[in-house]
Amino acid sequence: MSTTSAPTARAGRGLRRFLTERPAQPERCGLCAAPVADTDHRHLADTEQRSLVCACPPCFLLMERPGAGAGRFRPVHARYLTDPGQRFDARAWDTLRIPVSVAFVFRNTALDRLVVLYPSPAGATESEAEPGVWTTVLGESTLAGLLEPDVEALLLRRTDDGCACFLVPIDICYELIGRMRLLWQGFDGGAEARAALDAFFTHVETMARPVGTEDRP
Repeated sequence: MSTTSAPTARAGRGLRRFLTERPAQPERCGLCAAPVADTDHRHLADTEQRSLVCACPPCFLLMERPGAGAGRFRPVHARYLTDPGQRFDARAWDTLRIPVSVAFVFRNTALDRLVVLYPSPAGATESEAEPGVWTTVLGESTLAGLLEPDVEALLLRRTDDGCACFLVPIDICYELIGRMRLLWQGFDGGAEARAALDAFFTHVETMARPVGTEDRP
């Protein structure tokens, strides 16, 4: 099992609320240092530092301006998609060398490759599978073709029926990592972690819209 890489560890910056108990003081915007309330909490991907930072509403809107997304900071939008016509079977999952039932994959532009992480007692752990294996498994996936580098991820979960796949904002993947790290007990995570995982995916399923309908009211 590989250990968490330095880029992976840096991705946790700005996500302390996912990795520890709720802080007494509010988070602060990574650009202007203004306090950020939980209700206004958004994130930016720092493509130079390969990390996520908190953003207040004004700074987030600033980064949404035309052309701003081509710079260092890219806004993480709340897009949730699913493709009901595509499911990965259990045999495909077995080729990925993931020892748990959940993983997420995203394209890191600084590294110019796919990065695959999964939750563990130590936090986010990078898969040892070669990038070509993931390319083979994802194949002609519609969701993979829609994936925005650095700010979105494909979230996968192995079930008895196969493997479910969702396109999600990358910050919720680190939220999941943080929850699992806090709750993990024993070899398989324990009952509390499994319950939290079920609730998390219920939320994702509720949020996700089928591909092709995301722009409809």
